[in-house]
Amino acid sequence: MYLIPEVMQMPTRNRDEIRGRIDQAAGEVKQRIGRAKGDTQLENEGVDQRNTGDIEHGFGEARRKVGEAIEDAGDKIKR
Repeated sequence: MYLIPEVMQMPTRNRDEIRGRIDQAAGEVKQRIGRAKGDTQLENEGVDQRNTGDIEHGFGEARRKVGEAIEDAGDKIKR
């Protein structure tokens, strides 16, 4: 099995980061469709969903970084 080195070094995403990205993408689609159709309610729903995705992704990213810092500290203690 061949693995690309860059992929092996990528951090593992957690559930919050993934859900956040999905909400960001879905919100962007809703926003654009709403804008194209002149449907301000759909456009606003898209903006809200995208913003929710931004927050959720940011929370997940922060959670992952704290976890990585704890792991690094544990590795240093073991040495």
